[in-house]
Amino acid sequence: MPLPETIPVRFTEEEAEYVSIRPVRRQIFKLRELIDMVLCVTGRDLPRVQQILRTGTIVFHFYRYWWQGFETDAAEISAVLAEFPADDPSRVLSANECAIVVLESAVKGRPSIDVKKSDADHKSLFASQSFWDCLLALAESAQEIKYGGYSFARRADLFRVELSAEQAARLQRDAGKFASRALRGTVEAMGTVARVVFVCPRNTKS
Repeated sequence: MPLPETIPVRFTEEEAEYVSIRPVRRQIFKLRELIDMVLCVTGRDLPRVQQILRTGTIVFHFYRYWWQGFETDAAEISAVLAEFPADDPSRVLSANECAIVVLESAVKGRPSIDVKKSDADHKSLFASQSFWDCLLALAESAQEIKYGGYSFARRADLFRVELSAEQAARLQRDAGKFASRALRGTVEAMGTVARVVFVCPRNTKS
């Protein structure tokens, strides 16, 4: 059976309660649009993509989507996936391309935080640098930068740097000196930062 060109999809806000009273909306998805959403959840995992298309349900960005599930041929789905960006380990971290730096706590269970360039790339009065400059300096001083693959959810390539105890302590000091009050409090509350992830949006034409 050929892949459908369009798929009628229903969706509603996801709730923790057993019975939802949220309104149900309807939308027609093109196949590529539906697979794009699925990839944000599964990554480039062909069996999982096929399973979700077959079961006909997914939770994405606090919404539950469902449709009439359908079987897929691995070769046909692989051809569709080939149209999407793929991991490219040959890529190197470029500070100019970085839009977000994710801070991951060493304390188990504490959530990571996203530091946007727009929120951190400003200098306070008499400051020698911005907090964003301090974060980029971590990459410059890193002994190893690991390529973390392409993230469909972020539309970006990821680059990870594990922090030494000295680097983690310096990050906290820099947050205290150069970050905004709100951002400073958030960084302090997450405790020791174990690693930073540099998020570099990719021009999908490249």
